Amino acid sequence: MKKKGKKERRRNVGEAKVYIQATFNNTIVTVTDIAGNTLSWASAGGLGFKGAKKSTPFAAQSTTEAALSKANDLGIQEVDVFVKGPGVGRESAIRAIGVLGIKVRSIADITPIPHNGCRPQKARRV
Repeated sequence: MKKKGKKERRRNVGEAKVYIQATFNNTIVTVTDIAGNTLSWASAGGLGFKGAKKSTPFAAQSTTEAALSKANDLGIQEVDVFVKGPGVGRESAIRAIGVLGIKVRSIADITPIPHNGCRPQKARRV
């Protein structure tokens, strides 16, 4: 009979992909291997930021550092970064990767843009 427990993790993943989803309300960072299997993830809400503080550049930076430090024991040296969404944490999240000493190979914006799809929401009146 097999033991139930933690999934066996791969060691020495030299290169990885980092997905940064920066919305107006939160920032979620996911680190995957080249095949797309999740190695680690973190969100601003999960780190204890609440309310409007979740959507700040500092929260995005902290989230990126947390996600990459979880995956750091796998030996990641190079990453491809994919940024999605209109949030304010986009720039600071990418900068945080460089500060950790990981080489950023490429940065791609994968924000979905409709080619005249659904009708947009009515304009906000503030």
